Parts: sequence; C-alpha cells; structure tokens
Amino acid sequence: MTQSEHTGKSFSLRDIPSLIKETVISWDKDDPWRLSAVVAYYAILSLPGLLVIIFNMLTYFWGADIVEGQIYDEIEAAMGTSAAKTVQSIFEGALEAEGSLISTLIGIGALVFGATAVFYHLQISLNKVWEVKSVPKQGFLRYIIDRTRSFGFVLIIGFLLLTSFVVSILLSAMQDYIAVWFPELSLYLMQVANIAISLAVITILFALIFKYLPDIIIGWRNVWIGAFISSFLFAIGKEVLTIYFREASPGSVYGAAGSIIIILLWVTYSCLILLFGAEFTWVYSRRYGYKIQPKSHAKFIYQDGVAFKSNQP
Repeated sequence: MTQSEHTGKSFSLRDIPSLIKETVISWDKDDPWRLSAVVAYYAILSLPGLLVIIFNMLTYFWGADIVEGQIYDEIEAAMGTSAAKTVQSIFEGALEAEGSLISTLIGIGALVFGATAVFYHLQISLNKVWEVKSVPKQGFLRYIIDRTRSFGFVLIIGFLLLTSFVVSILLSAMQDYIAVWFPELSLYLMQVANIAISLAVITILFALIFKYLPDIIIGWRNVWIGAFISSFLFAIGKEVLTIYFREASPGSVYGAAGSIIIILLWVTYSCLILLFGAEFTWVYSRRYGYKIQPKSHAKFIYQDGVAFKSNQP
C-alpha cells in the first residue's frame, strides 16, 4: 500500500466539527503551551544565528541595505517598532563580532549551532504530537543528523524569503501597469496578491516542516491539509496579534525587556498554531486510515493506553 492510499472512510464536510473537536482535545493533552514556551525560549537563543545566516544568504543576491530593510519591515509589521529595533540591534551585534581566526571559527560554529536549536526542539515537540521517538542506541548519530537537517531548514527559510522578495518586487514593478488598466482596483489587487504570496510561503514552510522535521513517514496529501490549515490560522492570528500589540502594548509593563517579551509571545503563538496543524494532520490521518509510520531509527510510543501504530492500515 502506498502512502497516498487509505483504508478508512472518505472525508466529508460534515466531519469538520468532529475533526476540530478531536484535534483540540488531542492538542490540549499534549501540553502545547509548555512545548511552545520551550521552542520560544530557544528561538530567542537562535535569533542571532538565524538572522546572520539568512542575511548572508540573501545578500548574495540582493544588497545588504535592501535585505536589512525588508527584514526590519516584516518584523515591524508583525510585532511593532520596538521589537523590530531590538531584533535589529541583536542582528547588528552578531554581524559586528570580530576576533582571531580561531575565535571566528568558534563564532561561526556557535551561530550554526544556535540557529538550529529552535528547529531541533521543534522536532522534539512534533515527535510528541505524533507519538514517536528515536531509538536510544542511535542517540548521538541522530543528534548530529537532526542538527544538520535543522540547518537545512534555516537555508529553506532564506530561500523562501528570497522567493517572496523577488515576487514582491515583480508585483511592485507591475503596479503601474495594472493601474493603467484597473485604476480603481490596482491597490486592492496588490493587497490580495501580497496576502496570497504570504499564505503560499507560510504553507510551503509548514508543509516542509511536517514532512521532513519529525521522525515519521507521511504522505504529501496529509501534509498539505495540515499546512494549509496552519497557515490560515496563522494569518488570522497574525492580524489579531498585531492589533493586540499595537493597542494593549503588553511589553510595556516589562520595561527594557518588553521587546523580548513580545518576541517570546509571538513565537509562542506561532508554535501553538504549528502544533495545532500537526495535531490536525495526525487526527485526520488516523480517522481516514492514511498510513503514517516511524522512520527506521524511530518507533511509536503509547499515549492514553492506545498505540498509534495499531490504528494504521
């Protein structure tokens, strides 16, 4: 049986309420708040490495000022000016670090190690959602492989950002041409196009994370369903959080640390959505009999007395 085949019943729109209900129950049992908080903590530690690696990758194709401005604008739009300035200062501090050859090599190693930390711990969280764990005897080797794979996701983010930048620039170049033919609709068309690009980039990133980061083998059909739901919820929540950050200023009560708190809140929310999408993918696959199996170095574990493996066709 291939991964695209299944032995369960067919999906129906009437199943959506029960699917959502089961997803929420399973998601809550996996303690997503704690898992998201852990990932958010490592995201802060990973931030300098992530920014430097992605910046250097993007500046290979674009000028440094353009890339830095684009990254700043994206962060400012999502988390506000104070958080964007904090991220910019962290970023500039990491870029300005200098020293001897040995200290430089150590610094590069630290950046790579730090940049992969958030994905490594995200992998652990996804493994918990899908009830799988690595075989202990392959622990150290798997650790190295997982870190390498996590670094690959750092490069993927850079590539997706590059693609997004290119498409956005092309759209901006076409705006005047569109305005000639559709003068009253050009602004709305550009807004719709930018939203579509953002959703597409996030959906692809989520799909790749679901497909390759956890220690499971899962078909693309299931992955795309979970990724689309995650990106849709992420887009809605992004607007809500932007309004919340602007109106309530939750970081103001923390003084100088307020910007860091906002970043932590943002990453925690993003991880909650990602884990919800992963949980939905797991529930959907189990209900409709789509095959999910652990990779060769992993095995299924038990939860609530029921083995997930026993639910597979």
